[in-house]
Amino acid sequence: MAFGIYLHVPFCSVRCGYCDFNTYTADDLGGPDVSGASRATYIDSALSELQRVPRRTVDTVFVGGGTPTQLPAAHLVRFLREVDARLGLAAGAEVTTEANPDSVTPASLAELRAGGFTRISFGMQSAVPHVLAVLDRTHDPERVPQAVAWAREAGFEQVSLDLIYGSPGESMDDWRRTVEEALSMEPDHVSAYALIVEEGTAFARKVRRGEVIMPDDDETADKYLLADDLLSAAGLHWYELSNWARDEASRSRHNLGYWNGSQWWGIGPGAHSFLDGERWWNVKHPAAYARRLAAGQSPRADGERPDARARHLEDVMLRIRLAEGIERSLLGDVDELIDEGWLEPRGDRVVLTRAGRLMADHVVRRVT
Repeated sequence: MAFGIYLHVPFCSVRCGYCDFNTYTADDLGGPDVSGASRATYIDSALSELQRVPRRTVDTVFVGGGTPTQLPAAHLVRFLREVDARLGLAAGAEVTTEANPDSVTPASLAELRAGGFTRISFGMQSAVPHVLAVLDRTHDPERVPQAVAWAREAGFEQVSLDLIYGSPGESMDDWRRTVEEALSMEPDHVSAYALIVEEGTAFARKVRRGEVIMPDDDETADKYLLADDLLSAAGLHWYELSNWARDEASRSRHNLGYWNGSQWWGIGPGAHSFLDGERWWNVKHPAAYARRLAAGQSPRADGERPDARARHLEDVMLRIRLAEGIERSLLGDVDELIDEGWLEPRGDRVVLTRAGRLMADHVVRRVT
């Protein structure tokens, strides 16, 4: 079974109002160099946790956040080299980092590629300035093609773009422009996610106060279909509900591991892990995480061992999202869902139809 390492980098220059990830700005932490929460020493803490990982070959490494490229490229390369030295990277391992377009330079990208990173995912989100403003994104949209070009020049094997649709005030023409501009950069992979209002975020408070109005479900569905049409016409095909790739080699193998129930170890504050039937998560604050490791203690906050029923439900919920579908035998009677046009039989499996992709949560509730 494939094994992955995830490194969570919790730092951002600006916290986007819609984001509920475990991320912190310098102000959130009380300054840029708070003891135990410094960007300068973060990799030391992460490497301390790496020493706790049981020895097994690593098939994928994914550095996410936050903004991983808030850290110097040399720190990310150092982490990857220690993963290889201690655990061993499999031949042809996929090594990804996320990045904001305004947090990279030609030199930093060249250093990451030379250090072993094979894949990069840029947070483009939108090509339209007023949509980026609603999302609190600070990068200039013109910086995205520049960053993609630099990544190509550095020799990255795969370049991915992350997009968000369904922002307040985003028209269909705005969304079309975003997808078309993304395609003009000829990415190997595109992720497109509907904006979700997460409780506890600044964005949720704006929605509650009526300062911004979310689009209705029909409009959001139309934007998904438009993206699917444009991406498919350009030769990128869906392999998971929110992900399109140019070919099988361009798919995110690390994320496929999550969806297919593989095992991984998450390093960093708030990171989750799943190994040998057990799931656990680390303390969330970077300073608390660093203090525990400095004291020789585990950064683990809590964990659980899901029973067979819980594992089955999760397996169905994740694997039904994939273009390969899921074994029909795992779902019981699905004839009604097939008749209603939500599922399509393919041999001994069933796959979500295009209409079914829009109703995936409904389908999951029906089959579980």
